[in-house]
Amino acid sequence: MIERNDEEVLMAMPAVENVRSRPLALWTMAFRPFFLLAGVWSAAALAGWIVMLTMGIALPSRFDPLTWHIHEMLFGFVMAAIAGFLLTAIPNWTGRAPVSGRPLAALAALWLAGRLACLVSASMPFWLAAATDVAFPFVLCAVCAREIIAGRNWRNMPMPLPVAFLGIADLLMYLELAGFSVPAGLGWRLALTAVVVLISIVGGRIIPVFTRNWLTKRGAAVLPAKHGPVDVVALAALHAGMIGWAFFPELSPVGGLLVVAAALNLWRLARWRGNATLPEPLLSILHAGYLWVVIGAALLGASMLGTSMSVFHVPEAAATHALTAGAIGAMTLGVMTRVTLGHTGRALTADRTTALIYLLVILAAAARVAAAAIGSLPVLIEISAGLWIGAFGLFTLRYGPMLLAPRVDADRNGG
Repeated sequence: MIERNDEEVLMAMPAVENVRSRPLALWTMAFRPFFLLAGVWSAAALAGWIVMLTMGIALPSRFDPLTWHIHEMLFGFVMAAIAGFLLTAIPNWTGRAPVSGRPLAALAALWLAGRLACLVSASMPFWLAAATDVAFPFVLCAVCAREIIAGRNWRNMPMPLPVAFLGIADLLMYLELAGFSVPAGLGWRLALTAVVVLISIVGGRIIPVFTRNWLTKRGAAVLPAKHGPVDVVALAALHAGMIGWAFFPELSPVGGLLVVAAALNLWRLARWRGNATLPEPLLSILHAGYLWVVIGAALLGASMLGTSMSVFHVPEAAATHALTAGAIGAMTLGVMTRVTLGHTGRALTADRTTALIYLLVILAAAARVAAAAIGSLPVLIEISAGLWIGAFGLFTLRYGPMLLAPRVDADRNGG
C-alpha cells in the first residue's frame, strides 16, 4: 500500500515546499492542528468523564456519561489523530501539495463542531446533532480519496476505507440511541475494529522499516524480517476475528480465532527485533503499542471463550481497554511524537520528557486493564485516568509549541 520508503512517508517534506500559499504554521500541514486537538481532547474528555463518574454530573448530551466517554475517545480523540496522520502521509504518497490553509481550517472546524454537537445534543434536534457529528469522518474519507485519486496513487486507495467504516460506526451509535434496530454496542465495536485494523496495517509497514533503518545506521547484522506469509496470515486472522467480534460478540469460535490471531501477531512482532530498540524510546514505544494489540486480541478471545475453556474469566472490558488505552494510546503517542519531530525538522530521538510520556500511557493502560480484570475498581480507574491525562497533557505542553511554530532545522541523529 505504501510505495516509497516508509521512513520517507512520515518524515520527508517535499510536499511542504509545494504549498501554494503561506498560511500560519498551524495550517501548513494537517498533523499540526489535528495532533494538537487530539492531545487536548484526549486529556480533557477523559477528565470530564472522571468528574461525571465521581460527582454524578450529567452532560446536556443525549448519550449517557459512559457512552459519551466511549464515543469521544473513538470519534473525537482517535479521529483527530487519524486525520493528522493520513492528511500528512498522503502528500508524500502522491507528490501533491498537502491540504492546508482555509481547507484545513475548515476540516478542523468541522471536527470541533462534531464535538460540540455531541456534547450538547440534548438541546439540539436529534438529526442536526447526528449529522453534524457524523459529517467529519465522511468528509475526511472523501478528501483522502480525492487526493489519492488525483495523484493516481491507486496502491493506497484502501487507506480511506477505515475512515469510512468509522463514519458508519458513528452513525450506528446515533441510530441505536434513536431506537432503531441496531444490535447493542455494534457501533463502538465496529469503530474499535476499524482502528485496530488500521493500526495492524500501518504498524506492520512502519515499525519494521523504522527499526531496520535505525539498526542499519548502527551497523547491526540482524535486521527485522521483511513482509511475508507470516504477516499475511497474522493480519487475516486478526481482521477476521475483530470483524467477527464486532458483529457476534458472544460467538465462542470467534474467540478461538482471536486467540490464534494473538499468537500469530506475537510471532509477527517478534520478527521485528523490538528488543534491540530499547535504547531509543521513540522506536520501542511503537513495538510496545503493537504488543498491546496482541494482548488485547488474546484477552478478547479469552473473554469470548468463557470460563468453560479459560482458566479464569476475562471481562470484555479488560480486553477492550488493552486495545484502547494500550494499543491506541501507545501507538497514537508514538506516531504523533515521531511525526511532529520529523516534520518540524528536529532530531528523531526521544528526550526525557517524551520517554516519560510513553511511560505514563503504558502505566495508564496497565492500570485500566487491571481495574477491569479486578472488577472496575474505582481507585485504579482514577489512577489510570490520572496517568492518561498526564501523558496527553504532557504531550500537549511539550509538543504544542512545536506544532504551533514554523519548521526548524536540526540534525537528525535518530532513525
